[in-house]
Amino acid sequence: MDDAASLNGCSSATKLSGRSVKDTVARLLELIEKNGMHVFDVIDQREEAQLVGLSLRETVLVLFGSPSAGTPVMEAAPLAALDLPLRILIWDDEKQTKVSYVPPQVLAARYGLGPDLVQRIGGIDPLTDALIAQ
Repeated sequence: MDDAASLNGCSSATKLSGRSVKDTVARLLELIEKNGMHVFDVIDQREEAQLVGLSLRETVLVLFGSPSAGTPVMEAAPLAALDLPLRILIWDDEKQTKVSYVPPQVLAARYGLGPDLVQRIGGIDPLTDALIAQ
């Protein structure tokens, strides 16, 4: 399932995963490595909330990419660094694991990227398709 949402002007795509949040994150990390990309960070936002005495649904943000792909994008549009490296949010929504991200087309419109630069960040769509495939 692919769902577009608009959150305060920020369009995102959301896909449903048949795995738990933990298993979806593990699978994503495998796919990133398999595709020769780099994991910059994995942020367990629920864990961080718990450290300050707050509760939050399972929410994990994965920052990843390829410097050889992202650097030309940031060179052409320096403010694109606000959205790079790429990120995927894996979160629990009432016992349904969701995979959300900002689609390349949205980033292209936001930063005025041409097709050659969009292609450099366009791998997120097939990556998330592979992630939710059983």
